[in-house]
Amino acid sequence: MKEIEYLGINCVQISNDSLVVLVTQSVGPRVISIRVNGGENLFAELPETTLSTPGQDPFYLYGGHRLWQAPEAPETTYLPDDVPVKIVPMEQGCHVVQPVQKHTSIQKELRIELDPVVSKVNVEHTLTNIGDSPFTCAVWAITQLKIGGISILPLYTDFYNANQYMANRSINLWPYTDIGSSCITWNNNFITIDSQTSKPIKVGFPNPRGWLAYWRDGFLFVKRAMYDFDVDYYDFGSSSECYCNHQFTELETLGPITTILPGESARHDETWEIYSNFEWQDDPNDICRFIENM
Repeated sequence: MKEIEYLGINCVQISNDSLVVLVTQSVGPRVISIRVNGGENLFAELPETTLSTPGQDPFYLYGGHRLWQAPEAPETTYLPDDVPVKIVPMEQGCHVVQPVQKHTSIQKELRIELDPVVSKVNVEHTLTNIGDSPFTCAVWAITQLKIGGISILPLYTDFYNANQYMANRSINLWPYTDIGSSCITWNNNFITIDSQTSKPIKVGFPNPRGWLAYWRDGFLFVKRAMYDFDVDYYDFGSSSECYCNHQFTELETLGPITTILPGESARHDETWEIYSNFEWQDDPNDICRFIENM
C-alpha cells in the first residue's frame, strides 16, 4: 500500500496482478479509481460536482464508489465527507474509517479487499451508531461509472411461491424518469439503460438475482449483493437501483431497512468483478447467462 495524489486528493493505492485501486485518504470513505492492467479509470471522475446540503457545506461527488445511508434526504444523506479518514492496511486491501457524523452520530467504514489474482474486489460497508438514540436507515452502496456504456438490470422471473397467479416482479420509477425514453429497453428478463441520455433516469427494483452490470468500451463491470425475501427495502422494495444523467451512471445496491441501536452496526457487502476484452452481445440475454454462470 502506497500513498498517491489523484484528482487533487490524497489516496492510498492497493493492487493485485490485474487491478490498481485508489482509496481516498484526505476525504471519504471513497474508492475513487479502479484500473485494469494499467488502463483508464473505469469510474466517473467528478472532482467539482456537488450537491447542496441544507445548512452545511456542499457534498462533493468526486466520482467512484461511496457509502451513503438511505432513505435519500439531503439533511442526512448529503452530509459532507471532506475530512481525512483513518486507513488501516489489510493483507489484500485496507480498512477505512470515517470520523463520526455530528448530525447523525453514524460512523462509516469500508473494508476493501482484492482477490490475490483475478479482477475481483470484495467491499464491506458498515454503518455504526455512536449516538444515544436508535437510528433507522439502510446501508446504501453507490458506484459511479463513466458514461458511454449500457447498464443491465436483471428482472426476477421465477414464482415467489407455489401460487403462480401472484405477481413476481416490480419496477420502481422516480418522478423525473421518462418511461418512454429511447435510452431504456424493456425486456421480460432484464432492462437495459443506455447512458447517452439528455435527461436523468432512475429505475429501482427488488433483485433476487443479486447482480447489476455495466458494459463500456470492452469492459464488463459486475457488482453482486445478496437479496433477502424476508426483509423490507426502501423505495418500494428496491434492493438495486440505477441512476444516470449526462455526467455519469450509478449502479446502486441497498441493504434492508434497519434500526441501528446505540453501539450497534449494520453491514452490507458487495463483490465487484471486471471482465476485459468483453464484446457487447446483440442479445443481452447472453451477457446475463455469462454473469450467472460465473
